[in-house]
Amino acid sequence: MISTRLSLCLAGAAAIVACSDSHIASPDLHQAAPPGAVSVMTWNVYVGTDVDAIIRALADGDPSNDEAVLLEQVGTLLNTDFATRAAAFADEIGARRPHAVGLQEVSNFDLSALGLPPLEFMPILKDALAARGLNYVVADSVLNIEASPMPGLGLQDFDFLLVDANRVTVLGTLAKTFEANLVDVIGPVGGIELRRGYVLATVVIDDEVYTIVSTHPEPNLDSYDLSELRAGQALEIVTVLDNMNATTAIVMGDLNDQPGSPLYQLFAQAGFTDTWAAFRPGVIGYTCCHAPDLANQTVAFDERIDYVLVRGLGHAVAGLQGRVDRLGEVPGDRVRGPVYKMWPSDHAGLFAEFLRPPATGLAEE
Repeated sequence: MISTRLSLCLAGAAAIVACSDSHIASPDLHQAAPPGAVSVMTWNVYVGTDVDAIIRALADGDPSNDEAVLLEQVGTLLNTDFATRAAAFADEIGARRPHAVGLQEVSNFDLSALGLPPLEFMPILKDALAARGLNYVVADSVLNIEASPMPGLGLQDFDFLLVDANRVTVLGTLAKTFEANLVDVIGPVGGIELRRGYVLATVVIDDEVYTIVSTHPEPNLDSYDLSELRAGQALEIVTVLDNMNATTAIVMGDLNDQPGSPLYQLFAQAGFTDTWAAFRPGVIGYTCCHAPDLANQTVAFDERIDYVLVRGLGHAVAGLQGRVDRLGEVPGDRVRGPVYKMWPSDHAGLFAEFLRPPATGLAEE
């Protein structure tokens, strides 16, 4: 049973949620990518609070600090109001019109212990997209984390892959949890199921077939270096793509690893090109991380862990042609939340556009 202290704290939370600005005026929509180009966007939208802090508190064997940590992190979640942030994501999607969008940390919260309704990110984002006249639909999703640290407080964390229904035909999808996961390394954590996976879709864009993957391999946790686990998770994706004979493929997401890591090398050996390194040679391009409350005024990114990786899209002579941009990394990207100005996410997003090789036509099934 939740304590009186936790019940009374955030008593005004419902009022904060109710009066938050859930719409930001969208810019004029740009034209979709011209014929001869295919574009994607990936963004870790951020769960809205420091889940790792909760995991640490629950895993340390000392129950005396659990409630205080939960209390602090629920407060952060309300301050980083997802309705406000969803409007910013929808604005970027509308301005750039990617064919496909990979999203990580798309969350559902049970807040009934605080007398609040459920908080579900994807319906909020879909409403924001629809309000801008954008017809993006869910190709598929995979559940990564389920946490119920106490009755009436819970989290589900998903990866999603969206496609523009007006321009993309989905032939088939696969949503799968990795065979190897964090629980195999550190064992179970009370009240939390920790797992990761990937979402894969085979799609047709302008009569060409592509296989697109959105994924979020496991990050390091405190003293645990999980680089080999991530490499194994990457190998699973590559193996599936190879078994599908997916020669034209895009893998994108928050991969939680630096250039040169075992994961990075594995994708390179499988024929994937790091879009940022190809189009922005010599530019650092850090993508993580803003402060957990998203309130920092200056950017202090110190790692590049978000990627768009591609194979089979290069020209025989000219090689890979296109562009890549970061999103949500300059002060003008901050939005007005219910309490303060904040970043849309703790990560920068990536938008990548590729000029396709000469069309070969839709392959026969």
